[in-house]
Amino acid sequence: MSEVAIEKTKNQKTKKQSTNIFSIFAKGDALTKLSFLIMGSANIARKQFLKGIIYLITEIAFIYYMVVTGVDKLIGFTTLGTQAQSQVYDEVIKINRTVPGDNSMLFLIYGVATLAIIVVFLLLYVSNIYSAYKLQKLIEAGKPVPTLKQEIKELFDKRFHVTLMTLPVIGIMVFTVLPLCYMILIAFTNYDMDHQPPGQLFTWVGLANFGEMLNQGSKFGATFGPVLGWTLVWAVVATFSNYFFGIVLALMINKKGIKLKKMWRTIFVITMAIPQFISLLIMRQMLNDYGVINVALQNLGLTSKAVPFLTDPTLARISVLTVNLWVGIPYTMLVTTGILMNIPNDLYEAAEIDGASKLKAFTKITMPYVIFVTAPYLITQFIGNINNFNLIYFLTKGEPMTTDYYFAGKTDLLVTWLYRLTADRKDYSRASTIGIAVFVISAIFALIAFRFTSSNKQEEDFQ
Repeated sequence: MSEVAIEKTKNQKTKKQSTNIFSIFAKGDALTKLSFLIMGSANIARKQFLKGIIYLITEIAFIYYMVVTGVDKLIGFTTLGTQAQSQVYDEVIKINRTVPGDNSMLFLIYGVATLAIIVVFLLLYVSNIYSAYKLQKLIEAGKPVPTLKQEIKELFDKRFHVTLMTLPVIGIMVFTVLPLCYMILIAFTNYDMDHQPPGQLFTWVGLANFGEMLNQGSKFGATFGPVLGWTLVWAVVATFSNYFFGIVLALMINKKGIKLKKMWRTIFVITMAIPQFISLLIMRQMLNDYGVINVALQNLGLTSKAVPFLTDPTLARISVLTVNLWVGIPYTMLVTTGILMNIPNDLYEAAEIDGASKLKAFTKITMPYVIFVTAPYLITQFIGNINNFNLIYFLTKGEPMTTDYYFAGKTDLLVTWLYRLTADRKDYSRASTIGIAVFVISAIFALIAFRFTSSNKQEEDFQ
């Protein structure tokens, strides 16, 4: 390593150390140290009045909230309530009256909100310290302290990205991250049909739900394994069948000599224009015991009785995979068509001059380009099929049901089983546990798959 690089590395380490919050306290002057106790004091003292007042009001509001209600919310978060709703006989009116109790759900929500408020306050607290230290360094260097007008101008110039991202980040935190944290925490409770607040309290159970999910001796665990297996089989077959046949269809339509290409593309695009749930409900009617397909088969003498397309476990699974072809192939066809139109013809001409066969040109030119461009799409489709709620729910509703499973059917995916437990059984804790499992599986696969795709490893080769 050169001396310049070594010196640069040392400077970076020194700069990183100098911005450490503990070193700031050690190196800070009196006003900077005071900012550790009274937020905004350094800003106010150095004539950044508005910024300093905002920091100070934030600290006062936070302390007031924590003293008045925040601490109680955190205590309630740890216990999730101690007093259940009860009935007490009223001697005056001679009937039982309801005595309100704690609501575990509200305790959990308020606890999550309070923790979020604490995190936001800590971020602002650290921002206050860095702001105070920055002002100290400016004064020590003999530079003027930025005015309010200059800082606002900077927010629309050098720091414009901060201005643009503030509202979206706040929206994501409030409407996505906090509800997600709440739903994740439910997996660590016993919030189910037998523990419905305010009538009954639910409590923390730690990793008990995850242990039950992985325990094949429990009915919940004995169901999770087969449903997970079918979910993965479904995702693999549904993804790659659509991918393969979509590419074949695109190649057939784009082949030289094929007439009315626009018409063929339009026909398949129309299937995408029709709302998916309408197509699936129609297919459900066609495949039932008295549907068009069964009636036609019996009238033609091909079967003596109705074929159980949706009631036999094996046939039901084959049916959903087959119907998925009708729904999914047009998407792949459209994506692949755009790629095929952009592959340089010079490559095919060079391959033909070299004596390469059509198959060789396809495997060495067409497929590498298609796979390179569509690899992220393929990963997305796989994850989408793991969570393909619409097709399973509208076509089979997860049926046929079986008593061998814990309130699940033979065609249920993890996501439809999760929905069934939530909507029908109010078994929120186990449903949340399944949701976390789905997320972990999807995230691990997506990260590993993309890491080994040509889109990630050979990007420069296709520039």
